[in-house]
Amino acid sequence: MTGVTIADFEKSLNELEALVRDLEQGDLPLEKSLAAFERGVRLTRECQQALRQAEQRVEQLVKVEGDTLETRPFNVDDEGQ
Repeated sequence: MTGVTIADFEKSLNELEALVRDLEQGDLPLEKSLAAFERGVRLTRECQQALRQAEQRVEQLVKVEGDTLETRPFNVDDEGQ
């Protein structure tokens, strides 16, 4: 799930929430419950990957003492420095 848009992420998250609700109700036959569970696992992995990618984009590389580089979370107050 590379290059995931916010809309794709939100759609996946909404689908995952609906699957969880359906599974929690316990009204699905076993075969449909298994399929929903498998789909939920895939969606969870895709959402986690999208969040990791977003986190990586938000981090910025910062030069510290000497020529050492480190990453730190993006801070709006640091913008333009």
